[in-house]
Amino acid sequence: MDWDTMPRWFWVVYYLFLLTTLGTTIYSVVKMKMKGLSIVAILFTVTIPIIVLINSIGRAEGMNEFEHLVSQLQQGALWSYFTSIGYLFLLLWWVLFLFKSRVNYTSY
Repeated sequence: MDWDTMPRWFWVVYYLFLLTTLGTTIYSVVKMKMKGLSIVAILFTVTIPIIVLINSIGRAEGMNEFEHLVSQLQQGALWSYFTSIGYLFLLLWWVLFLFKSRVNYTSY
């Protein structure tokens, strides 16, 4: 059976984003910068791929991971809400991290 999936370049970018986020959040916790938000970001970074993988196993044939996520959002699946909120949180965490890094960099 041949399953549809996202292109390889997408997976490379996706996992680089997750690994970079994990490394940066651990750095932030060690340096005591945005410690609480960084711990939440670590939890999302670790749990989101696992939850998506588990819940994408039973997706319909001919549907890629993103289409499955959108379909599950429309049906009200809790895992899809958790995943979407997690992705939005990680993006917000990066905005805050970069903004605070820029503010600290320009103050010297």
